Amino acid sequence: MPLRSISRIIAISAGAAIIIIGGERTVRAQEAVTIQPVHVTGEEVPSSYGATPGFSRSRFSNLTQSYVLPPGAVFAGLIYQGDALRFNRPDHMLTQEIEIGLPGRFGIAFENSVENHRGTTQERTFSIEGRYALADWNKIPLNPTIFVEYKFGVGDILHDEGPPEMVPKGEGRAFLEEHMPLPDAVEVRLLLAQDFGNNVEWALNGFFEQEVGGDRGREIGFAQSLMFPIILPNERLKVGAEMQFTSFTDAGIREAGEDPSYRCVIGPTVAWKPSRNTRLDVSTLFGVTDDSPRASVFVVFSMLFGGSEPSQAEAPASTRNR
Repeated sequence: MPLRSISRIIAISAGAAIIIIGGERTVRAQEAVTIQPVHVTGEEVPSSYGATPGFSRSRFSNLTQSYVLPPGAVFAGLIYQGDALRFNRPDHMLTQEIEIGLPGRFGIAFENSVENHRGTTQERTFSIEGRYALADWNKIPLNPTIFVEYKFGVGDILHDEGPPEMVPKGEGRAFLEEHMPLPDAVEVRLLLAQDFGNNVEWALNGFFEQEVGGDRGREIGFAQSLMFPIILPNERLKVGAEMQFTSFTDAGIREAGEDPSYRCVIGPTVAWKPSRNTRLDVSTLFGVTDDSPRASVFVVFSMLFGGSEPSQAEAPASTRNR
């Protein structure tokens, strides 16, 4: 074979080898840098300073509140309360609530309440609330939070708030016609909350409320709730129990040295989340003292918006949350 032909064959073979080796390396390099898609699942409710989302909603249950909202979060709630009073007609209350989470573990809220009793419907109170959590979540046992509220009385007193008594015929209507203005009041609460493992959540609110006018009514008591998530993930459904105990006095009771009016209600509660930022709570509570309402029904529909920020991107310790 001529030398020129041999040279051409060698050159062609070398070129083919280079192409094959280069292509092989290219394929391997492509395989090495192939990135598999990563699916990231975020919390349905932003974490508030490390708290699980269940304690980042402001309202833990119908009777109790817990901790604070994440900065920038907005909570809106519509709250119905119906009381079957002893020796009197039922009392109905509808409250609209808006709360905003502020930096530094602060929060501010506004409430407006409308009352219906014996056919009379009126705007009852308007209130401004503030709260402050003493530390980030789980830095202090039970996560104490201070709550302060000032209530402006804008309506009338529709029924006696003292111990229930038999109302003679016509006296209830006569009481309404007196149009006694509802006094302003100041309320202070201590909010405690804690989760135990992954399936038990608890909150307790101790409160002191003092009217600043009128008969200077005073309420001292506490409410607590125990909840169990039963549909996971995201705790779409929770069940539990809650109760409230109240000691009530006014100027007349205190001056006469009489015992306070003790009221206690207790019963089951259920919370259902139809969507990621909405929740419906229903409680049916029954009176267990002579001065308690025969029954109290609470229905709360709430929505939570916003509140995410870079500093809160890390998932909380419990990742099973709603």
